[in-house]
Amino acid sequence: MAHDAHAGPVETGAAMDYIEHEKTYHLFVGLAKYGALGCVALCAAMAFSFFTVAGWFSGIILFALIFAAGAAALR
Repeated sequence: MAHDAHAGPVETGAAMDYIEHEKTYHLFVGLAKYGALGCVALCAAMAFSFFTVAGWFSGIILFALIFAAGAAALR
């Protein structure tokens, strides 16, 4: 069996690429923010288009407006 033990102290560990770690973290946070915004906008637009007489085209317009306003607020 292979034994992968570090010769130095445990606190130091392996060399890390912190710049790449921060890029990945910011990408994940951005996708989570805009993904949640998209879900909220989609639910509101679906409720608007299904439960009113406005129709599906008005729901699409409402989705675009909610998503644009939310994206501007999240920046």
